[in-house]
Amino acid sequence: MSTSYLPATTDSIAEALEAKNPSESISILYRILENPSSSPEALRIKEQAITNLSDLLRQENRAEDLRNLLTQLRPFFNLIPKAKTAKIVRGIIDAVAKIPDTSDLQISLCKEMVQWTRAEKRTFLRQRVEARLAALLMENKEYSEALNLLAGLIKEVRRLDDKLLLVDIDLLESKLHFSLRNLPKAKAALTAARTAANAIYVPPAQQGTIDLQSGILHAEEKDYKTAYSYFFEAFEAFNALEDPRAVFSLKYMLLCKIMVSQADDVAGIISSKAGLQYVGVELDAMKAVADAHSKRSLKLFETALRDYKAQLEEDPIVHRHLSSLYDTLLEQNLCRLIEPFSRVEIAHIAELIELPVDHVEKKLSQMILDKKFAGTLDQGAGCLIIFDDPKTDAIYPATLETISNIGKVVDSLYVRSAKIMA
Repeated sequence: MSTSYLPATTDSIAEALEAKNPSESISILYRILENPSSSPEALRIKEQAITNLSDLLRQENRAEDLRNLLTQLRPFFNLIPKAKTAKIVRGIIDAVAKIPDTSDLQISLCKEMVQWTRAEKRTFLRQRVEARLAALLMENKEYSEALNLLAGLIKEVRRLDDKLLLVDIDLLESKLHFSLRNLPKAKAALTAARTAANAIYVPPAQQGTIDLQSGILHAEEKDYKTAYSYFFEAFEAFNALEDPRAVFSLKYMLLCKIMVSQADDVAGIISSKAGLQYVGVELDAMKAVADAHSKRSLKLFETALRDYKAQLEEDPIVHRHLSSLYDTLLEQNLCRLIEPFSRVEIAHIAELIELPVDHVEKKLSQMILDKKFAGTLDQGAGCLIIFDDPKTDAIYPATLETISNIGKVVDSLYVRSAKIMA
């Protein structure tokens, strides 16, 4: 970097834009920032230079230089309004976030900025950086640290009644509790986010995020029809904004259709005008699952899980519901296969269902314990023995009911005779 500074003028900015390569542009922009002038025009040019510089550093994947830039700009932040400082800081943090594999750097950068904002008493900026830090900690699966950070932040923001930030924080808290499988607290946090959102204008992207989280929580409670309507609302919001989350909303809509045994509707949704925009591996995965479900084929189901592992098993929301769907399909198939038999070899059932013997044996023992059918496993002979459903004899409950009624009559007569004797 050159030690001689350049004048903070539009000509210098134009020179940076016309440079032959990004490295030269970056060098010129750094030299503009070194200009000691603090006139209003110079400050405006420097702000523009910072925006251009952060964009160039992001394109060059120079995350560490972006971090150093934030430290270097601290004296400059004392010369401009706090709102502009907040905009620049958040812009640089966003630029770092767009560079791949920088989650640890983002966390350390946010922690540095929190310390600086606390020392400078910049509350507005600190709260937003802390919210960003909590989101990064959640992505890094550091849930307890993220919750501890949010606990103090929520109290502070509620006291200031900053509704827009409160919506963000409550939504983040809901996601954290859901990740920790604490459904009641996740629902409570989402309700708080909705309450705060109803009092203000919420940007469409934020409203879409609220609807997406609502759909996820309803799906977790097996209320797939309500979940579908929320996912549809989220999809419409993200689709209008061309947000990449639209494809995930559509994917979860298809999941809900499969879970309510309406797998035949999946192909229609994918081939609709909105669905055709997002045709790709995510929707192909859900179509494969829908086909397997329609044909009640466990083999096709397992093939889909194997072929689309990244889209199905590595997506925690889809994986959670598909594992329960797989169990249901397996149970239905096994019940259908063993129905004609009173005694059958486990190997024969495994051959019919095209699954490993030990896997089938384990599932059958689980179904017997869950009282899905009456039977026992003869492991010595490798057979399943199925009992007839025991017919309950109606005479016993009827006798008990008669004796109970006689007891009530005797008690009533005793009370009456006691009154006469008195």
